[in-house]
Amino acid sequence: MILDHVQIAAPRGCEDEARLFYGELLGLDEVAKPEPMRASGGVWFALGDQQLHIGIEEPFAPARKAHPGLRADRVRLDAIAARLADAGARVDWDDRYPGVRRFYTADPFGNRIEILGGE
Repeated sequence: MILDHVQIAAPRGCEDEARLFYGELLGLDEVAKPEPMRASGGVWFALGDQQLHIGIEEPFAPARKAHPGLRADRVRLDAIAARLADAGARVDWDDRYPGVRRFYTADPFGNRIEILGGE
């Protein structure tokens, strides 16, 4: 088995904010949802051969502990951290993982996101 995708929950009407955060700030490319699934809302993004799906959940509650870990090279990691900080998003660096630079942030809906790379 291999990982196909990870889904993160978000509230109804989240699509524009999700595109801004995941697309523009994190730099992920949007993937078109299959036509029969578009009516349920949400938005999908490519992550290499895998995908990150933002799906609608009602009632919505953000995931504050469970989270995806997104890997970037050192240059991209720093660029993402700078873009997030410039946009007013939280960037909490964590040095507890030996040999790994990483930080935590939250999407506009309060979901925890980890972004990591090598030293």
